[in-house]
Amino acid sequence: MIAHPVTVVGVGNEFRRDDGAGPSVVARLRERVADGALPVGIRLVCCDGEPGRLIELWTDVALAVVVDAARALPGHPGRIHRLESCANTVRQGGAASSHGLGVGAAVELARALDRMPGRLIVYAVEGADGSPGTGLTPVVAASVGPLAERIEEEIIQYIARTQGES
Repeated sequence: MIAHPVTVVGVGNEFRRDDGAGPSVVARLRERVADGALPVGIRLVCCDGEPGRLIELWTDVALAVVVDAARALPGHPGRIHRLESCANTVRQGGAASSHGLGVGAAVELARALDRMPGRLIVYAVEGADGSPGTGLTPVVAASVGPLAERIEEEIIQYIARTQGES
């Protein structure tokens, strides 16, 4: 049974500067729902990235989109990585979550527990500053709008495709 056909999870901590990228994207998508650009049934939530909580949020979901801050070496703050998991495949990238365990651990645990969403897309935004404080750095803030638009387009395409299959 599909509880929510589409769930977007913004992973992060708004009180650690660029770690708030995920929640910032979710906030932008909430504005798009309010504007009528996205369907009302899409669940938009924020999470601290703890694997058990992530798994709960995407269990029984047809499409889960996770947005998280990332660290990469060499780093390019504001760069966006897209990773996708369908069935038993994961496309690995060079970025790691800014949290200790986070999304990667959640995927592995969810697989072991057979609690993966139908389709999982992870967007990792490279951050510049994870120190205590509020507000994204300018380069990461500039990536929020385009990423929200990209996710919006992906959701709309997904919904159109699945409605066409019905």
